[in-house]
Amino acid sequence: MTDQTVSMKMPGGDHDYPVLEGTVGPEVVDIRKLYPQTGMFTYDPGFTSTASCESAITYIDGEKGILLHRGYPIDQLAEQSSFMEVAYLLLQGELPTAAELDHFTYTISRHTMVHEQLATFFRGFRRDAHPMAIMCGVVGALSAFYHDSTDITDPEQRMIASHRLIAKMPTLVAMAFKYSLGQPFMYPLNSLSYTGNFLRMTFGVPAEPYEVNPIVENAMRRIFILHADHEQNASTSTVRLAGSSGANPFACIAAGIACLWGPAHGGANEAALNMLREIGDVKRIPEYIARAKDKDDPFRLMGFGHRVYKNFDPRAKVMKATADEVLKELNISDPVLDVAKELEQIALNDDYFIEKKLYPNVDFYSGVILNAIGFPTDMFTALFALARTVGWVAQWNEMIADPEQKIGRPRQLYTGHTQRDYVPVDQR
Repeated sequence: MTDQTVSMKMPGGDHDYPVLEGTVGPEVVDIRKLYPQTGMFTYDPGFTSTASCESAITYIDGEKGILLHRGYPIDQLAEQSSFMEVAYLLLQGELPTAAELDHFTYTISRHTMVHEQLATFFRGFRRDAHPMAIMCGVVGALSAFYHDSTDITDPEQRMIASHRLIAKMPTLVAMAFKYSLGQPFMYPLNSLSYTGNFLRMTFGVPAEPYEVNPIVENAMRRIFILHADHEQNASTSTVRLAGSSGANPFACIAAGIACLWGPAHGGANEAALNMLREIGDVKRIPEYIARAKDKDDPFRLMGFGHRVYKNFDPRAKVMKATADEVLKELNISDPVLDVAKELEQIALNDDYFIEKKLYPNVDFYSGVILNAIGFPTDMFTALFALARTVGWVAQWNEMIADPEQKIGRPRQLYTGHTQRDYVPVDQR
């Protein structure tokens, strides 16, 4: 807290409110006493000007294009660390030593299998069910199988649940993919890396050995790291809000998955790829560019610009390099990828895009990469959920341990009827 205060002139008199200062970022006016003192609320749809919690996990400066996890720049982590390192960092606050990383990796790998009855649970869904519909149900159902890690007052149980969620999410996502194809589920192979194991469970079959392509494995590692956490976004806020009621961790993560499913959030990379398919041919790009610039046309270029970043998304820089590597390695000829590369060049050089800072974002590049690897578009958001589970779990643990945290209870500006008397149906 600083020595500063903000004075508010109210009908009943002036009131001073303290200014709180974080280690970096905007200062915050503490208005917790506003309602008791004045009888008034603040009005902030979307909570875009409201800090709902105190956190030491992730910092974003959208104007400067900065994303830090526990102080470490996202590009350094994506280039140099493993996903298990990043998971440990988000959960524990510091990068692990070699011994700590080995122990953490061992612990996660010993939780990768899921209860056999969950296979029966999957078979209750239609084969054409959206993977996110399946994930909402299956992740929530984990609390029915792992009763020994749902006591949120026990730090050890909280950590066991955290490890289970991080470990089992790749298995469940791979099972959702296999179920849609009618192929048998693949058991985890703990000798592989987190991403290598996921690729094998997704694309391998029992009839033959699966060779993990190191370029593809590295691309998935980066995608997972780049999506691991992103401060107080909609799904993370949902996890925190659900957790504030005392709900078990599996239910909280299921709530986050449900929120992530929305096209304005986790579905953005799917929408970006669908847009590229709609364009279909490089020759049609000028037509769509003109439509994007036309204020009277409802068409919008998906995968460009960002709600938070008003500069180049730092994650997109890493994704762009990764996309180049994957497309070169796989040597895929696909009109959609040709459209993506040409559209990218136009956006990076067109004055309209530069002026409005509509740079290609992480969703644009990740959609291109996942499509090239062989994932259907309806799997994209499930992959996002897989990676983001680490961040959700870290944020949930931080919230539970925060003595200032209370059950979430947003207020409202009521604009409905004032009190009126009930009229019997025969008198209306």
